[in-house]
Amino acid sequence: MHRSYQSILPTHNKLLQKRWDTTYYNEHRRKVRDAAPMVDTKAPPTYMHLHLKLKKLQLEEERLATIERDNRILLEKMSYIMRTRGRVDNRNNYEYKSLNREKRQRELLRVTKENQAILYRINMRKPEYSHIRWQEQWEENQKFMDNISHYPPEWWVKVRYWRLSTYQ
Repeated sequence: MHRSYQSILPTHNKLLQKRWDTTYYNEHRRKVRDAAPMVDTKAPPTYMHLHLKLKKLQLEEERLATIERDNRILLEKMSYIMRTRGRVDNRNNYEYKSLNREKRQRELLRVTKENQAILYRINMRKPEYSHIRWQEQWEENQKFMDNISHYPPEWWVKVRYWRLSTYQ
C-alpha cells in the first residue's frame, strides 16, 4: 500500500508522508463539512409581540365588557318595567322660577315697542323712486333704440320662424 502511494512533496519516509497527507486531507474534509455560510439565508426571527397584539385584545375585551355591562343595565330596567307595569310618575310639578323674570319681561316689552315704532315709520315713508316713471322712461328709451337700430324690432323671432319653416 505504501509502495503505490506517490507523494507530491519530496520525502524521506513515504509511510509517514502518507499518514501526514491523510491526516491533512481528513482535517480539510472536516473543515469543509463544518464550514458555516458567510451569507445568512435563514428567515428573520418572528417575535410573538408582533403577531399576538395583546393591547388590541385588551381593548377588545374592555369594549365587550362595556357592552355587556350596558346590556345588563338595560335588561334590569326592562325587567323592572315589566314587573311594575311601567307606570310614569307625574308628581313632579316643579315650576321654573327665575329671579329676574320681571326684568326680562319688561325688556321684551320695550324691544317690541321699539320695533313696532320703527315698522310704523318705515311704512309711513313715501317711496323715493316711482316705478311708473321708470316704466315710462324705459318705453321712451325703447322707442329711441328702435329708431336707431339697423334691424326692425323683434327681428330674431321672424328669422327663427323663417328658419323653422324652410327646414320642414
